[in-house]
Amino acid sequence: MRVKISIALPKELLGRLDRVDKNRSAMLERAARAYLAQLEGPARNRKDNEIIDRFAERLNREAMDTLEY
Repeated sequence: MRVKISIALPKELLGRLDRVDKNRSAMLERAARAYLAQLEGPARNRKDNEIIDRFAERLNREAMDTLEY
């Protein structure tokens, strides 16, 4: 579901956006998604590393068993 909003941007920035893409909504949506992914990436990686660390000993044993086989 899309929600209509109103924002104020500097004229210079609006001109730059328009040169890249005439569809301002699509451009700003892509920019917001990319920015959020950039912000959320490190937190997601930290969570993944915590899970891996929690099971590292068991995973390493399994890997060694496989290599010895």
